[in-house]
Amino acid sequence: MLAKSRHCVVYQSKKYSEDNMGTIKVKQIKSRIGAPKDQKRTLDAMGLRKLNRVVELPDTPTVRGQIRKVHHLVAIVD
Repeated sequence: MLAKSRHCVVYQSKKYSEDNMGTIKVKQIKSRIGAPKDQKRTLDAMGLRKLNRVVELPDTPTVRGQIRKVHHLVAIVD
């Protein structure tokens, strides 16, 4: 499946379509104060703006990479 943007053509994988993926609950357990700017932006992209907040995100490789980047600031909640 193709999705056109202004500058390039993006190929979307059918393997990770929204109808067959699970979700992950992520909680921010440490403060973002003192974290590098890119990690703060990652937390913002995940929807974590305050301490002890929990967000439910789709279980995709992109989200897994975001969690890996800020693994010391977040925890996965069951």
